[in-house]
Amino acid sequence: MSDSPLSRDAVTELVKTQLAEILEKSPSDIDVSATFAALGADSLALIELVEAIEEQLTPIVGEFHIDDEDLEGLTTVQEAVDYVTAKLAA
Repeated sequence: MSDSPLSRDAVTELVKTQLAEILEKSPSDIDVSATFAALGADSLALIELVEAIEEQLTPIVGEFHIDDEDLEGLTTVQEAVDYVTAKLAA
């Protein structure tokens, strides 16, 4: 059992919803196993995604920040969900 204030499912929905908004898609079009590149997300879209996630989570969990170095290693939606979930549980 994790101490995270958000479940993995809630984090998944957050990431999918924010990414869908940035890419002007429906959240149902965002496959968690897809790479960001396959979804059409360029580096600017990923920066927007990080900012949106930080903005959504900070009021819930307090200051939440994703480091640029960490962002570079995330290539799929699932990796982003795993990263945020782990960071919330830390």
